[in-house]
Amino acid sequence: MKVSIILPILIIFLFTGCKKNKFHPVPNVPTDITIDINLPTYIALTGVSGWAYVNGGSKGIIVFRRSTDEFVAFDRHSPADPDGTCPRPLTPDPDNFLTLVDSCNNATFSLYDGSPISNSEFGLRVFQTSFNGTNSLRIFN
Repeated sequence: MKVSIILPILIIFLFTGCKKNKFHPVPNVPTDITIDINLPTYIALTGVSGWAYVNGGSKGIIVFRRSTDEFVAFDRHSPADPDGTCPRPLTPDPDNFLTLVDSCNNATFSLYDGSPISNSEFGLRVFQTSFNGTNSLRIFN
């Protein structure tokens, strides 16, 4: 009796539990950068909802300030363009700065959390951030 119950459950797990492991299409480029948000290049990061570009990653990094002490950083290489053939990296939508646009593949992503909005199975490659509370922001993986 136990075998007759266990066998169907085991078969269900075999057919539904195994999915092909898909790796993130954007290369994981080693990154460890510290920026001073008071410098003119990064001055937009001194206010909440500000964003700025930073050199690094696969096609550059965009940093967004979510709150007074929380920053997020994403690679500007679109997951919808795994080979990196699009000459333009992700940019904020001029009509909605909280949306990043891949102009070659019509994919869009959330600047708030990097999640895909349209035309991409994957979200953005995320970097860790560490803020010292005053002016120094470290971006790393």
